[in-house]
Amino acid sequence: MGATPGDDGLPRCGWCLGSADYVAYHDDEWGRPVVDDVRLFEKVCLEGFQSGLSWLTILRKREGFRSAFSGFEPARVARFDDTDVSRLLADAGIVRHRGKIEAAIANSRATLEVQADLGSLAALIWSYEPDRARPAPATMGDIASITPESTALAKDLKRRGFRFVGPTTAYAAMQSLGLVDDHLAGCHSREACEADRRATSVPTPTSS
Repeated sequence: MGATPGDDGLPRCGWCLGSADYVAYHDDEWGRPVVDDVRLFEKVCLEGFQSGLSWLTILRKREGFRSAFSGFEPARVARFDDTDVSRLLADAGIVRHRGKIEAAIANSRATLEVQADLGSLAALIWSYEPDRARPAPATMGDIASITPESTALAKDLKRRGFRFVGPTTAYAAMQSLGLVDDHLAGCHSREACEADRRATSVPTPTSS
């Protein structure tokens, strides 16, 4: 199925039409380029928490996650200890999964190391942006779940100490963060995402 008109008549990717929360996320966030390290760190962590669950579950708990994880400021999360893990396991506002909670803390420390090494987490992630000269997907069936770039990004992140970042999770993050534009042909958000990307300067590594 291609882009489908919503209640307001605007054509959208069909996956978002079942929920107002999804429509807002699709229109305002999905595919928009992100270069801020706090937002990048948050998204990497939330994609990990989403593993095995629906993204809608994560969206509806996002403010709870932000409160529980100190706004996803990497330096603050990196100071979390066993007391914080226990606190988070008791917090009904988030997904209470020890492995994912501990992964988010590990990811914060890995983010600080990336920042020290390359200047920013954005520099690392955006170095895996694929060639944008590709046709827009006509249907959801035309959209990949894993690509060579997401596989390479996941491998690099894992090498640097990140957890819950397999190739599928990495590609979902790439879609959300604007490294790829997987809005369907005819979707009203597609050109806006492309325009945002043209207007966005992405950082490059300060060292290798």
